[in-house]
Amino acid sequence: MQADFWNDKRPAGVPNDIDLGAYQSVIEVFERSCKKFADRPAFSNMGVTLTYADLERYSAAFAGFLQSQTDLVPGDRIAVQMPNVLHYPIAVFGALRAGLIVVNTNPLYTAREMRHQFKDSGARALVYLNMFGQKVQEVLPDTEIQYLIEAKMGDLMPTAKGWLVNTLVDKVKKMVPAYKLPQAISFKSALRMGRGQSIKPLKVGLDDVAVLQYTGGTTGLAKGAMLTHGNLVANMQQARACLGQFGRDGQPLLREGQEVMIAPLPLYHIYAFTANCMCMMVTGNHNVLITNPRDIAGFIKELKNWRFSALLGLNTLFVALMDHPDFKTLDFSSLKLTNSGGTALVKATAERWEKLTGCRITEGYGLTETSPVACTNPYGDLSRIGTVGMPVPGTTLKVINDEGVEQAMGERGELCIKGPQIMKGYWQKAEATAEVLDAEGWFKSGDIAVIDPDGFVRIVDRKKDMIIVSGFNVYPNEIEDVVMAHPKVANCAVIGVPDERSGEAVKLFVVAREAGVSLEELKAYCKENFTAYKVPKHIVLRDSLPMTPVGKILRRELRDIA
Repeated sequence: MQADFWNDKRPAGVPNDIDLGAYQSVIEVFERSCKKFADRPAFSNMGVTLTYADLERYSAAFAGFLQSQTDLVPGDRIAVQMPNVLHYPIAVFGALRAGLIVVNTNPLYTAREMRHQFKDSGARALVYLNMFGQKVQEVLPDTEIQYLIEAKMGDLMPTAKGWLVNTLVDKVKKMVPAYKLPQAISFKSALRMGRGQSIKPLKVGLDDVAVLQYTGGTTGLAKGAMLTHGNLVANMQQARACLGQFGRDGQPLLREGQEVMIAPLPLYHIYAFTANCMCMMVTGNHNVLITNPRDIAGFIKELKNWRFSALLGLNTLFVALMDHPDFKTLDFSSLKLTNSGGTALVKATAERWEKLTGCRITEGYGLTETSPVACTNPYGDLSRIGTVGMPVPGTTLKVINDEGVEQAMGERGELCIKGPQIMKGYWQKAEATAEVLDAEGWFKSGDIAVIDPDGFVRIVDRKKDMIIVSGFNVYPNEIEDVVMAHPKVANCAVIGVPDERSGEAVKLFVVAREAGVSLEELKAYCKENFTAYKVPKHIVLRDSLPMTPVGKILRRELRDIA
């Protein structure tokens, strides 16, 4: 489609393009926002609130530490492995201000997954929470990491309370398995050592890589999507432009510096990273970080403290919240924005949410490689369930057939995306990059879509065998590669099956060797080797698997049986 196809279809208040020259880097957005909204709250978590001025000061100290106490140079990689805690934005913005490339890492990764990501990215520093110290100790010898910065839950709390929380986490709840990392520097010490150090100015441009965001690989190993300052700044502005949609009163939906955004989704995941870390910052809004969204009772208790106006979530989370009896006691009078992404929204969930809260869920679409937002629905009554809306300003789409020929409107085909938020490529993987990015800048999404005449886009199928569990991508190849390494497994195959809670679940079919293998053995093996969302929910032992004449497993046939 021509880019101007959508120009007369966007809602009032949403521009057709964005000003790509407005900022030179993520750092500039950050520093300008911290000045403009200095006394406004930026992030709250576990009873502590940081204003934009606090965030500026702490991140400057962290950058000062990195520049003065280490030999890290601009372009070096620093891995950040933390749940939603206040240390996260301090470390990320501090690292960016020091010129480093941030590698977002899931704290729940197993040793095998951590090893791959740290080695592949060539990370030289790591910021982690002490609860994960044991895993860090295990993988460290196999990586190039020289600098360890260790955070504790109570670091940013008043001294007595911080000590109490750290003691509770460690001694009472026994959440810190024993480990020895004497070379680690505490997060608090790092801030102390960096305080008052002036940050050496950097030459950072829009084309420089800011973040390596790992995404599952069809080959079984995750690839690092190189997201530049330009990609992130563009997507931030695109998301902000969509939030400028006029409400019934003719005013923009989100008011600068006045909104309270609830952030239960992990910031290390690209969806929340852009929405809660980046987009909310450019608008000076307040993010409430939820560290453990699985504790639904605790989550609802936290929601009682705020007059929240926006919530970012996904199907699994919406269902869990609504199933809790206390949910309906909350005050939803300020809620005007519920965003869903990461995985398909179930129609029944959306209808139930609107009935309970009075707020319609807005579904969007994107990928790690698109920083991530590519499409989003208009807000309120204009939102259309079952679609992912329209491309964000400055973005154009087309659908192509297997031969690469563009299809007519209303025809199915692979969705291709072009815009300033498309990644630079995969880190040190030119071949993989060439497979998805062409010379004209079109990115092949691997999703099958239909573009309707009124501009709305529907995702109808996936070209790849990828499975999406609660918003996280799971690649069958990765699971199969690891399961095949089990001495008692002769063959295996993985498919996704529908699941009421998580959208999809992983189903594993195993053909055992002569000695046989028990389901218990397989379950334990999977638990040890995969982070929770990748662990197969269903395991089936079979005598054989359907195959092509050349021995390729037919996953589609298994899907039909399932």
